[in-house]
Amino acid sequence: MSASVSGAPSPAVPEAVHRRRWAILGVLMFSVLIVVLDNSILNVAMKTIAQPAPTGLGAGQSELEWAINSYTLVFAGLLFTAGLLGDRIGRKKVLLFGMLVFGLGSVLAAISDSPAELIGFRALMGLGGAFVMPATLAILMNVFEREEQAKAIGIWAGAVGLAIAIGPITGGVLLEHYWWGSVFLVNVPIVVVAVIAMAVLVPDSRDPAPGRVDPTGVLLSVAGLVLLVYGIIKGGQLADFTDPEVLATAGAGLALLTAFVLHEKRSDHPALDMGYFRDPAFSAAVAAIALVFFALMGVTFFSVFYMQSVRGYSPLTAGLLLLPLAVAQMIFAPRARLVVERFGAKAVCATGLTLVGLAMSAFVLLDQDTPLWVLEVIYFVMGSAMAHVMPPATVSIMQALPREKAGSGSAVNNTFRQVGGSLGVAVLGSLLSATYRSGIEDDLRRVPPEARHAAGESIEGTLAVADRLGPAGRVLVDPAKAAFIDAMHVTVLGAAGVALVGALVVAIWLPGKPAEKATGPGGPGGPGGAGDPDGAGGGDRAAAGRGGGTP
Repeated sequence: MSASVSGAPSPAVPEAVHRRRWAILGVLMFSVLIVVLDNSILNVAMKTIAQPAPTGLGAGQSELEWAINSYTLVFAGLLFTAGLLGDRIGRKKVLLFGMLVFGLGSVLAAISDSPAELIGFRALMGLGGAFVMPATLAILMNVFEREEQAKAIGIWAGAVGLAIAIGPITGGVLLEHYWWGSVFLVNVPIVVVAVIAMAVLVPDSRDPAPGRVDPTGVLLSVAGLVLLVYGIIKGGQLADFTDPEVLATAGAGLALLTAFVLHEKRSDHPALDMGYFRDPAFSAAVAAIALVFFALMGVTFFSVFYMQSVRGYSPLTAGLLLLPLAVAQMIFAPRARLVVERFGAKAVCATGLTLVGLAMSAFVLLDQDTPLWVLEVIYFVMGSAMAHVMPPATVSIMQALPREKAGSGSAVNNTFRQVGGSLGVAVLGSLLSATYRSGIEDDLRRVPPEARHAAGESIEGTLAVADRLGPAGRVLVDPAKAAFIDAMHVTVLGAAGVALVGALVVAIWLPGKPAEKATGPGGPGGPGGAGDPDGAGGGDRAAAGRGGGTP
């Protein structure tokens, strides 16, 4: 594979496919909906899953993190291979396989009897998701001509906002009327409808000159990520990142990931072509995606506990409180291309990441009695900012590669998004756990010695012990909430710093708005000109064009 793109135009989209392109996009949004919906529902359900049986599974803080990370690590580790397989054997086949596996994993997760089973079946869902996400974006790139790709990707990204809105509310309704497993069973009817619609409407496509599967690279990446994140989570549990077990596992993970990079550079059929990263538009956009999801997933993880454990809201109310974040993404993501056309991807992404950092910093204003409108404004600003980062960054990644390599490009985009999110939950969750344990430590002297470790692991652990102790445990409730808020303030500043680093990376390396030309194919509105939707140039890479069109 080559990092650069051939100057030859990609083949035109067949007329029959072109006519139903918007219907195809609608079907592809089902897959995005279900993958994001599942994670957003799980965030609302975490407090319930943490409760003892029969209400929940009695999952601890680290088990809750692994319920998220087992999915994201398998997902991220297999995305490279899934993207290559889609390019090789057909993206539609891979998409349908992924949806069916995801549905099966959802059923098994719903009937889990222990946290360990839930973690395992979430990993199975991650396997299915790994085959879904690269295929959706790759198919999108193959049914839309270049001049409409930015608009289509904006709508595709807006589906994330829709899922964020539907997920917590759906989860809250289900948890108020049914057991916790219902949040996974809700995936099944969506899978059934999506599979039927995909079989009927979605065309198949593949790379005419595909690469081979790289099993060594896949194994190195999966093992490296698992060991690295396990070490980080363990460090948070122990409140000691210098513990020998933490250093050994995290160090081994870093060593395997280094071996992965070296292997990919030398391989003639790499799972991830390192040459892609020579293109500034590609590498800076990848970094932006990873860093914004690092910050976002970490904040989302603990904000659920702020709303439910500290403020005492039900899962349904907590879901409704997330609506401004989702609504902002639904409103602005499909329209981000218009801002990019005017100011360029560099300015839009850098400003968006800066606003994400400022919004996260505003969490330090929250305490036990802060008016809810403050939280809602923060969520709306955060959602608006993210809506101006994800679509242009995704367009920059996908249009930096030729259409026949769309599966590989989509795999890279989704891998760094998921790895960033996974590490965000691990690092920021560990920082939250360690800071919380430090803040509550003195108060836990009132707890029997055998219960102190569990009580200090998380606010849910402390409140569960306080409940078991009856009236004697009530003295722990206020200190637990105060310690959590202090830990949250420390954690959000770390998340904000990561977002601001992303803004700096984009400002330095993402190409700016190309200069306008008076005439010619590179002029305003032409490929590589001022109207280039990714704002990152692109030479004469446009496909043989048709007119625009609207959904």
